[in-house]
Amino acid sequence: MKKKSFSIRLKMYIFVVITILSVAFGTSAIAYSTSADQIDRYYKQNTADNARNFASMVDGDFLRELRAAAESEEFQAIRDQAEEDDDEAPIEEYLREKGLWDRYSDTRDRITEYLENMEGIKYLYIVAHGDKDAEYDMYLVDEKEIPIYETGYYEEREVELRGVDIADLPEPTISNGDWGWLCSDFKPVYASDGECVCIVGCDIGMDDVMAERQRLLMILTAGTVIFTSVILTAAFVFINKTVVKPLHSMTDEMKKFTPSESLSYQEAGVMDLNIKSRDEINEIYQGIREMEINIIDYLKDKQKAENDLRDKEEQIDQLSIESYKDALTGVGNKAAYLKRSNELNQQTAEKPEYAMVMVDINNLKTINDEYGHRSGDLYIKGCCHMICEAFKHSPVYRIGGDEFAVLLLDSDYVNRKELCEQLREDYERTYEQSGVSPWLRYSAAVGMAEHAADDNSVELVFRRADEAMYRDKARIKKKYGMELR
Repeated sequence: MKKKSFSIRLKMYIFVVITILSVAFGTSAIAYSTSADQIDRYYKQNTADNARNFASMVDGDFLRELRAAAESEEFQAIRDQAEEDDDEAPIEEYLREKGLWDRYSDTRDRITEYLENMEGIKYLYIVAHGDKDAEYDMYLVDEKEIPIYETGYYEEREVELRGVDIADLPEPTISNGDWGWLCSDFKPVYASDGECVCIVGCDIGMDDVMAERQRLLMILTAGTVIFTSVILTAAFVFINKTVVKPLHSMTDEMKKFTPSESLSYQEAGVMDLNIKSRDEINEIYQGIREMEINIIDYLKDKQKAENDLRDKEEQIDQLSIESYKDALTGVGNKAAYLKRSNELNQQTAEKPEYAMVMVDINNLKTINDEYGHRSGDLYIKGCCHMICEAFKHSPVYRIGGDEFAVLLLDSDYVNRKELCEQLREDYERTYEQSGVSPWLRYSAAVGMAEHAADDNSVELVFRRADEAMYRDKARIKKKYGMELR
């Protein structure tokens, strides 16, 4: 069972898609991550600086006294009742009795003033931190907006502080909880004897920052999708034009190739595409085309060889024929032309209608000088092949190194003008194929003359055809400039 092919087009498309998506989304992810990290570092540093700054502003010895008072059973009973009655007076009276009120009030004022002057800080408070295994911590001092009976209130310890020694507080953290997005940090407050009596907590709100970060992510994602769509579209168009379409065309043309010694290049389906790119695709195309031409030439040569070797009698006859055959092209040589001309001249009865065509190859010297005589021989054979293809029913003779004569008879004579014009166009078409090898860009001048009633020799018709050929050569030189020299 034949396995289903995996086309090069699909492979290239998959590779391009994966590459572009990886680069685009990878770049966006790096940009987003870098931006987020920079913002996080800024807020963490800002939070840590404010917590540390305020911790240096409070009196650790006073906070130790306040903590001892707040932890007493008497204060806790008063605090519970004050909270139940929503009455702050008992707490204030108790702190006055203990001589703590003025310093307590001053600390609350400092917290409130700091919050008012430092933009972005959402919460600033002082907490009496228990040992590292404690599940609850006690609030000591908070801003003025918080009732004073919150002093001494035990609250469940923050998750990031559980199991942490107060002397080894964690780095600033960013979290999303009941109070929204917060960047939080805690710094210790020391008494004069160096004891850590409590910690200052600082929370900076990040709701707006996180919302903006979400918008940035959406913008980056949308921009990446649009960008990759445009780039992928352009890449697909480019790949399809420069690689996929030429390869597809060559594949289709290769399937049409049916070599046979009895068929011309065009009839056998020799590849003939308009591929002008200066890359490996063009080299592959030219290589395949030359190979197909060589196959046709080989089959023709093989068929000729098989016919030559068919039997001894044919071999003997062939030897006789070879004396009148051009060794390079296989057409009649100059001796054959002179023999045929002499036969026409000696014909006493009414001569048949005929015309003479002269063909002179252009640029042969240039090909020989620049690319060697082997390339020159290929060039002569190619030009000769086009003559034979044009005049299939008439004898062709090579009468010089770059000159050919054709005696047009029968149907070729009837269609002489159309056939000559078609041959000229075919030569110009092959010459204008700039992407092929120079020795495959065939070019020749073509001239024709008909036999007139008053012509008493073939030589007169030949001369007129030769003059017509030189006029055509002048036309070609004028059209293409000095390339044909």
